[in-house]
Amino acid sequence: MDLGLEARVALVTGAYRGTGAGIARVLGREGATVLVHGFEPGQADAVVASIVDAGGRAEAVVGDLRSDDGADAVVAQCVAGGRSVDVLVNNYGVADGGGWFEHDSASWFDLYDRNVVTGVRLVHRLVPAMRERGWGRVIFISTVGATRPGAGNPQYYAAKAALPGLTVSLAKELAGSGITVNTISPGIIATDEIREMFTRRAEEQGLPTDWPSVERLIIDTAMPNPSGRVATPEDIGRFVAFVAGEAGWHLNGAHLRIDGGASDAVT
Repeated sequence: MDLGLEARVALVTGAYRGTGAGIARVLGREGATVLVHGFEPGQADAVVASIVDAGGRAEAVVGDLRSDDGADAVVAQCVAGGRSVDVLVNNYGVADGGGWFEHDSASWFDLYDRNVVTGVRLVHRLVPAMRERGWGRVIFISTVGATRPGAGNPQYYAAKAALPGLTVSLAKELAGSGITVNTISPGIIATDEIREMFTRRAEEQGLPTDWPSVERLIIDTAMPNPSGRVATPEDIGRFVAFVAGEAGWHLNGAHLRIDGGASDAVT
C-alpha cells in the first residue's frame, strides 16, 4: 500500500532512541524525509545514519523541547531553507514520577511539561503553516496507562491521560483544515531497554534468556495481552505511518490503542 508519504517531511521528537527511533525508521522506509530529534548534538546521528543507509532521507535536529527557546531552535532547523513540516509526531515523553507520596507538587508540573507541553509548543509553532497549506498530521504518542494507569508514577499517567482530551480539542479547532489529530497509545514495547531489563530478570530467576522466552516472561508477569506478543518499535512505527499517510485521512480526534488488547477496555 502506498501511504503517500514520499513527498512529506516528518518530525519525530525523541527519535534518537527507543520507540521514536522505530517510528523514524519506518517513516524513512515509507519515503518521508525524517527529521530525527535529539536533545544534544550527535544524539540522533546513529538513527539518521540507519535511515540513510537503508536508502531513506533523514536529518538530525537538536534542541531542548522543555523550553520555548529550545522549541524555537528545533523548529528553525526543521524549516531551514523554506522546508515545511507535514507530519508532527510528538513522541517524546518521560515515564517517571515515583509513588504518590514520594514527591512534592513540582514533580507533577515537571512530568506534565515533559509529556504534554513539549508537544503543545510544537503544535503552536508548526500547525499554523500546515493549516495554510491545507494538509497536515499531528500525532501524540501516549501509553496504555492513559486507559489503565497503575498505582506508581501517577504524574506520568495523569499527563499521558491528558493527550486524548487534548487531541479531540485540537481536532475540533482544526476542523475542515485538512489536518488530522490523533493519539496513539502503545502497550509495553520491546525497546532495547525493555529487552535488557527482562533479560536480567530472566537471568536472576534462572530462566532462559532467548527472546521468545523473555517475551513470554513479559507477557506472563508484566503486561498480559490477548495477542500473546510484545510489539517492537517498528510495529508502532508502521501504525504511525498508516495514521500519518493518505490511507488514514478519516482518522481524526481518535485515541488509537496498539497494545495487543492489554487495555481490555470497550471504549
